[in-house]
Amino acid sequence: MLHVFSRTALKKMKKSDQRFFVLDCSVDILQEVLSQLQQVGLMNDNYNYFITNLDAHTIDLSAYKYGGTNITGIRLVNPERELVQQVARELFAQSQEDDEQEEGEADELLDLFLATQMKTETALVVDAVNMFANTLNERKKESSVPVVNNSTHSFPCDEVNSWEHGLSVVNMLKSSSYEGVTGLTKFNTEGYRSEFELGVFFLKEGGIVEIGSWNSSKGLNLTSLPSQAFVDNEDSLRNQSFVVIITLTEPYGMLRNEIKPLLGNDRYEGFGIDLIQKLSEMEGFNYTFIVREDKKNGNFDPVTNKWTGMIGDLLERRADLAITDFTITSDREEAVDFTSPFMSLGISILFRKPENAPPSFFSFADPFAPDTWMALVVSFFVVSIALFVIGRLVPDEWTNPFPCVQEPEYLVNQFSFFNSVWFTTGSLMAQGSEIAPIAMSTRMVAGMWWFFCLIIVASYTANLAAFLATENPVELITDLESLYENKHGIKYGAKEGGATHRFFTTAEEGTLFRKVGQYMIDHPENVKENDEGVLRAVNEKYAFFMESTSIEYAVQRHCTLKQYGGLLDEKGYGIAMRKESFYRKRLSLAILKLQSSGVIDELKRKWWQERRGGGQCEGKTEASDADPLKLVNVQGCFFVTIYGTILAVIIVIMEHLLYVVKVAKKNKLPFTKVFMAELRVYLDFNSDSKPVITKESLEGNSEDQENSQEVVEEPVVEEPKAKLPEPVLEPSKSLEPSKSRSKEKRSRSASGANGKITPGSNASTGRPYGFVIPPSPRDTNRPASATDV
Repeated sequence: MLHVFSRTALKKMKKSDQRFFVLDCSVDILQEVLSQLQQVGLMNDNYNYFITNLDAHTIDLSAYKYGGTNITGIRLVNPERELVQQVARELFAQSQEDDEQEEGEADELLDLFLATQMKTETALVVDAVNMFANTLNERKKESSVPVVNNSTHSFPCDEVNSWEHGLSVVNMLKSSSYEGVTGLTKFNTEGYRSEFELGVFFLKEGGIVEIGSWNSSKGLNLTSLPSQAFVDNEDSLRNQSFVVIITLTEPYGMLRNEIKPLLGNDRYEGFGIDLIQKLSEMEGFNYTFIVREDKKNGNFDPVTNKWTGMIGDLLERRADLAITDFTITSDREEAVDFTSPFMSLGISILFRKPENAPPSFFSFADPFAPDTWMALVVSFFVVSIALFVIGRLVPDEWTNPFPCVQEPEYLVNQFSFFNSVWFTTGSLMAQGSEIAPIAMSTRMVAGMWWFFCLIIVASYTANLAAFLATENPVELITDLESLYENKHGIKYGAKEGGATHRFFTTAEEGTLFRKVGQYMIDHPENVKENDEGVLRAVNEKYAFFMESTSIEYAVQRHCTLKQYGGLLDEKGYGIAMRKESFYRKRLSLAILKLQSSGVIDELKRKWWQERRGGGQCEGKTEASDADPLKLVNVQGCFFVTIYGTILAVIIVIMEHLLYVVKVAKKNKLPFTKVFMAELRVYLDFNSDSKPVITKESLEGNSEDQENSQEVVEEPVVEEPKAKLPEPVLEPSKSLEPSKSRSKEKRSRSASGANGKITPGSNASTGRPYGFVIPPSPRDTNRPASATDV
């Protein structure tokens, strides 16, 4: 297949002044190349193509023979030769023994068709095999030595010895000639084919015609010119004169906007005017325009049993041809003849473009789909809980609240549940927090969450910008069914007495079309002209049924209008004439030529998009709708966060086990006992502090548990007065232990073993001051003195 990007090159070819092109491509894509050349308007009588592929005649070129394009090619195989047809019949057709065919013209056409399917490669193989077989037979007659000297009468491929006849056969091939499917075959001393002939063919209306040949020794010999391939037949319209009736309906027929007075045909312009002009140039006839003032195409009047409008003018011989937006219908074809349709169309709905809806209260949530928001909320809580749990399990997150004390009585953890939630919230809002992870596992979770927040916030911001710049129109209707339900009080109608109105009113009972037609009868909102219907659609809440081509013309000039729904039917516009008119066939054939060459498309583009205000709405493109980001669009972020969290869990388990091993080895304690002690502390989620595990603390743990139910407050012993007054120290709130500690721990932290107040303690609250100086063992049984302070 031809790549799509080649259309750009084809458009550049059209804009250039070049008119002669050489097509050198494979036969497999040649059909597609010609088709795209036709689509961009490069297949008309202004262009000339020379095809170098020797199999160009084997593809179907019928679609390009009416466009007037000069298509010339070359071929090695001539399908009209009797030998070629005979070989093609043996290769492609069924044997006559199995299926006897009738003799005559049918056999000749079949042989010609089969011959046109034979490609050059196949023909060369056939000639090579036949020439080699003939050479072997000649060698067999001349030589007394058998050509094939074995029992199988074949040439084994694995034979290592040289063939004694090989050199002789090669010399005979070089010196002999053979008349085969590809013509005369001769070789030079080097083994190259020296004598061959190429046929030069030209594509005309009747098909492919050979106009000459090229020989390797004689050169080019043309027997006829391409211009001589077109021969007028007896139905020629040259020098004929016709009266053409038109209506002043845009853009098919209009009066010229000129200051100076004009006469005759020069007064009019439009698509129909240019189409008649093109047909006149092709067929050589003359014409005169007359105007139907009431713009009626024609209907049958059952009272007078006559046709009105333009059809009546044709039947009464006031005109020979009629061209406008003339729809070909079955009842009209009973009265007059039509040419081949020069334009295909269908009925559709013309209505105002939807107005923009006011933004919703939750428009900020539009960039993400509901499933994305749900997954985001779940991820937020999962990461918060993961930070909370991992922060309690990892040892490095339990820090000493008293930097000056080497072995503190307890440790604190910054990752409480609320702190964990605050950390994830600050990261998600790109504001950060005062909490900084210390351990590798918590940093892993934090890093993955930061990465997740980076992608999510960037995606949300980008899509939010698209949503803020996107208008959200509210469509009152979408198709015919929604219009018929009429939930918004929309009026609708069609041109009174036109083919569109009859389409609905005469539709089959029970169908939606008939229901719409009955509504038009019961609520007459029809108009007399298409222009009136277009203006009502612009100024009112009115839907107008009209042909799709007329809708295309209207929306190019009224930027507030739009076509809704697809085509409700399929029909075409044609040129009307009286029954049995001799010029119908010639005009239909000429219209086909104009269509295949792209002339009609150029005329439509001229009058729809360029003239009389066309194209003014092309710059006002509608904003494309931005689709919400679904979970599949951002699932990679979620997976990175999930895998990172799992990795953090694995790391924290390893860190915890290594820490337990280290503590057990240092204090010479069993691994299990230390592990269970640490686990009990970690699972106490009501406390953010942790005692340092030592051998003494574990041995005394059982006694403390027995005495925990009954707490005896020891008397506070007043210390002797010192010579120097003791400094009054304010308690440090940042070092205040958790209120959830037991009374026994508070009592122990506030007093010594003998009930004395330790230095750095508050006797009333038992809370430590900012700097706690533990007593030395020698001072436990003596009173405090001034020198101690």
